[in-house]
Amino acid sequence: MEAASLSFLDRLLTTPSPSGYEQPIQDVVREFVKPFATEVQTDWHGNVIAAVNPSGSPRIMLAGHCDQIGLLVVNIDKDGYLRTAAIGGWDVQQLIGQHMLVWTKSGPVKGVIARKAIHLQTPEDRKQVPEIKDLWIDIGVKNSDEAKELVNVGDPVTFELGMRTLRNNLAAAPGMDNKVGVWVVMRALQLVAEGSPKAAVVSVSTVQEEIGLRGAQTSAYSVDPQLGIAVDVTHATDCPTIDENQHGKIKLGGGPVLYRGPNVNPVVFDRLTSLAKEHEIPFQIGGLAKAAGNDSNVMQISRGGVATGLVTIPNRYMHSPVEMISLDDLDNAAKLIAHFCLSLTPSCDFTP
Repeated sequence: MEAASLSFLDRLLTTPSPSGYEQPIQDVVREFVKPFATEVQTDWHGNVIAAVNPSGSPRIMLAGHCDQIGLLVVNIDKDGYLRTAAIGGWDVQQLIGQHMLVWTKSGPVKGVIARKAIHLQTPEDRKQVPEIKDLWIDIGVKNSDEAKELVNVGDPVTFELGMRTLRNNLAAAPGMDNKVGVWVVMRALQLVAEGSPKAAVVSVSTVQEEIGLRGAQTSAYSVDPQLGIAVDVTHATDCPTIDENQHGKIKLGGGPVLYRGPNVNPVVFDRLTSLAKEHEIPFQIGGLAKAAGNDSNVMQISRGGVATGLVTIPNRYMHSPVEMISLDDLDNAAKLIAHFCLSLTPSCDFTP
């Protein structure tokens, strides 16, 4: 991955974006695409929509959601501890013992989530899996008044952010789901801008996927594409305890995963696989027997229907503070999608 692209990814991963609070990360996206996009706009929902060759045909929408799971401060108790509710789907055990950041108007406030020490737990305590309502964030204040000088009800909370690189060109960070999708669709748009596209290519950093695919629904309606490709993460199965017979054989570094199934237009799938082979881009195939739990779901059924593809990035430990991906998979996904967009002409037919 070239230095500028890696810097963009690092900025995405160090910028907070819980669902409903995506403005800071959308500023990062706008700054990245401004030099090469023909048009850049932000709708009232918060989606950032960047286009290259907007008058071309057909019109294709590339969607990567920028929001991550988080917490929301719902109360500051009498002792100054913060009580929260979930934004998105949480495994509560991932929260215990974590450094957290509360994103206030005055900047981030550091805190921790823990529970009473094991020495003080009863045998029954040790068997219990707590709920979010049972946990609190300790920001180190003396009382409620001091906490309220720093934090307001409604402030969002994330894990402490930051990317760590590992061996074999792997990287781990909170929020890989789905800041890597945003990176892929915007990098693909940059590669398209370096070519001579006949299609109108519109990349969208969508909001609020984690709470119901909301940004993709509103932006797909306004963009009105004939084709769409959603980019999200998918579960890597190359680690212990995951059954390949249930979830497929998917590994980090094996290339982006191209899904087949009722949520995917078969002509789009065939064209993606053919182009991957032609350009010697590694890829993996996944099967999905139902409507996806990501932006491709609502894109496919927008207006009169969209010929939709689903390109995903293998991710270990999803919805955790150590989500792990391969940087090579990101590069290959962006290259493949760019080749797809550049191959489109007004005469293309994606009728199944």
